[in-house]
Amino acid sequence: MAEASLPLAPDLAGLEPLKTIKSRWPTIIGAILTVAMVVGLGRELFGSGLAGLSRMVPASPLFYLFFGMLYMSPPTGDLIIFRKLWGIPIGEGYAALLKKRIANEVVIGYSGDAYFYTWARQRARMIAAPFGAVKDVTILSAIAGNGITLLMIALALPLGINLLTEAQLQTLGGSAAVVFAISLPFLVFSKKVFSLERRTLWWVFMVHCLRLTAGSVLIALAWHFALPTVSVWMWLFLAAARLLVSRLPLVPNKDLLFANVAILFIGQDQALSELVAFSAALTLLIHVVLIASFGLHGLVRKKR
Repeated sequence: MAEASLPLAPDLAGLEPLKTIKSRWPTIIGAILTVAMVVGLGRELFGSGLAGLSRMVPASPLFYLFFGMLYMSPPTGDLIIFRKLWGIPIGEGYAALLKKRIANEVVIGYSGDAYFYTWARQRARMIAAPFGAVKDVTILSAIAGNGITLLMIALALPLGINLLTEAQLQTLGGSAAVVFAISLPFLVFSKKVFSLERRTLWWVFMVHCLRLTAGSVLIALAWHFALPTVSVWMWLFLAAARLLVSRLPLVPNKDLLFANVAILFIGQDQALSELVAFSAALTLLIHVVLIASFGLHGLVRKKR
């Protein structure tokens, strides 16, 4: 019997590398996406991404307080969701979700969600089937954003209809139709698309809606303390317009459109342009500091 088993040994040995690769693919993909984040940040830096920091520096510390809260609002919302779904640890979960946000912004869309999925796969003992939950949370985030965008269009259009040209109104209407059409199939075929229970799906949807609303309020407060001559209520209106513009699919230059809308309402075109540039540069700077901190922490942990 011992001699009969010998010929099978080379075949079994040949399968071992494939098994090893299969078990390590989350680590490999996670490493590739991490490198892509570093490359993306480097490209932004060398592309004068931090130039906005030299133009306008808000003096009020409350600007930086609310801006920091704004930056942390997306990963905080996701942490609340995945703490309930999986019970992920706060520290390690925050780090993974911050990397998810950075990857989505500096690499390509939804690359951060791929990174977070590989992070979850590496913790299979804690998370039995991460793909379904990550998929559901990502889709619900898009639906919540689209839903709030349509609500903002309904609320803002009566106030700004006289400021828009006929061509802009047509673009707005077409974009709204596309936003609605994108969300409709997920709602119609929800039983086949989603994996989580209906009650859980509604809870996740509400968390996303609260996160988006909180983000609009926080950026309005931050901008108010940067330019206090503009009222908080006007900044809230412009924050809603910013959210609306960011979700419109048929608009080629969203930042330019938002800047033009804001200038129409409050004027101060130079100050506003510098504030938008400073906010974008500050966000990039936080990305760089966080990625550097995560890398340093990883090196220290390896040495230990």
